[in-house]
Amino acid sequence: MSNQRIIQVADLTMILGSLRNLQRDIGTVSTQVEIVGDDLQQTRSELSRLEQAFADFVEADIKAKELALAETRHVKIRQELETSFGQNALVRRQATGILQASDIQLVRQETVRSATEELMLATPRYWLAPALVALGAWLADNRDLSQRALSEALRRDEEKTSLFFALVSRRANRSDANRVWLDRYFGLQNPSNLDRQTVVMVDALANGVFSADASQMCSKRIAGWIEELSQQAGFAEAQRVQWSDALRSKTPNDKFGDQYPHLARFSPTWEALEKSLNDAGMHAAVLKHFQGVFEGTIKPASSVLVAVDDLLTTLVTRFDDEELPLRRQEELCRLIIEEGGDKRAAEARYKLQDKTLVQSMDFTQLLTNAAMHPETSHVTRATQRFSIAHSREWVLDAHADVTARSRQEVPTRVEVRIEDWSGTTFAGENESQLLSELSMHIEKREEAAIAGAKLGLGYWLAAAVGAIFLLMSLSSGFFMAVLGAGLLGWTYLGHRQVIKQREKIRDDFSRLKDQSSQALKACLAEVVEVRRELASKDAVAGDVSALLDGIRPDQHLLSGHDTTRRVLSN
Repeated sequence: MSNQRIIQVADLTMILGSLRNLQRDIGTVSTQVEIVGDDLQQTRSELSRLEQAFADFVEADIKAKELALAETRHVKIRQELETSFGQNALVRRQATGILQASDIQLVRQETVRSATEELMLATPRYWLAPALVALGAWLADNRDLSQRALSEALRRDEEKTSLFFALVSRRANRSDANRVWLDRYFGLQNPSNLDRQTVVMVDALANGVFSADASQMCSKRIAGWIEELSQQAGFAEAQRVQWSDALRSKTPNDKFGDQYPHLARFSPTWEALEKSLNDAGMHAAVLKHFQGVFEGTIKPASSVLVAVDDLLTTLVTRFDDEELPLRRQEELCRLIIEEGGDKRAAEARYKLQDKTLVQSMDFTQLLTNAAMHPETSHVTRATQRFSIAHSREWVLDAHADVTARSRQEVPTRVEVRIEDWSGTTFAGENESQLLSELSMHIEKREEAAIAGAKLGLGYWLAAAVGAIFLLMSLSSGFFMAVLGAGLLGWTYLGHRQVIKQREKIRDDFSRLKDQSSQALKACLAEVVEVRRELASKDAVAGDVSALLDGIRPDQHLLSGHDTTRRVLSN
């Protein structure tokens, strides 16, 4: 009996020690679980920031690569233009050089003839080479050579040759020849299908280069073109679309994420809001563009010779159809560089203004291009004024359409999404309601989390077995009592852990409620500011309309070389 008692005591001691160790292990595990929970929350927060930082890095890297690629391509395109059409450039430089040399009579006629004949041999298909031969022969009073060279130039490109000699005749003050060439040029035109160089004629008219009689003739022809086009079915609608595209090409591509960081983070509506801010910013860009066109005075060229030479240079250098594909690529590269590598934004802008680099267009499209894109149309500010003045009604209609469309696309309700809760607002007027809904949502989550923090089935089984062992100890001895007590103690420790877990859940949700409420308030405050900024930007639309209302076509056809204003028929 004594040996059995000693064994039982030893066995009980081991069991009690094991229970103590188990209690310590449970406490250690509980502490580690809390630490892991905190680390997990911090990891999630860091991961979210890292994800955003990585996305920003990728976007910046893509833009940097696109920018570098566009700059490289831009240089290569320039080199290809020089390589493929460098000989044409030499011919172009000779055009005004021959005229200016003739003015001061410093170059012998034999030299001019030799130079033009060499150019003719070097550029067998280029229209300007025989035109220069004809010009040199005309200056040398060689009628036969002039006629033969002129016939070849007309065969190669009749329109450019006619416009070229119309300008040369004006430079030489040959009024009759100027009107004959202009009449020939106009006779070749179809107002529904004009070549790009027609803008040179408009530029000469707007800058007062032509004589009064020639200007009157050009004005009547233009009025006839507009009248003819206006009789076509769908003309008014086409003008609205055409000018709408031109106005929208001025839409900025600004980023407002730094200005409204909470909306950028928590609002699925942010992309639409940012687009609306840029759409509304279009009015200020258009107003600035029009003010730049109409404010101040235009200083005319010092003489008709200088004015015509500038027009001739533009005619022979900017409107070569063979160069057009490369010019399109060059323009796209320029826009990518201008947008800082944002290829998608550059392509969107290019799509809206690609009609400036088509080979032919109707007259109203030519006016639109000249008015809104002088850098690719190669026109002066006088021509911009002329084009806008003659398109005023169409611009007003298109501006009204663009304004109405941008206002319709402004999001009526702004959604705010914080974790798994979402709500909507117009301008933060329902802040109390949204805060209450957010609080109730978090409280429901808290209740569900607390309800989920409970003893598992194993604990309940241990408690039941422990209770049974205690009852059995009444008849089976001390050993069963210790086992029952141990199981109930383990269950008690589990219960304590559940209480601690619930306290931690309450603390976590309390912080979540506070942080979420602050984020919601910040979002609503930013919504108020966005609405104010949208209203401020949209109000500029009235200034654009007021500026256009004050424009009249007969106010923007000035003589650059006379002291009187020319008033021509519209």
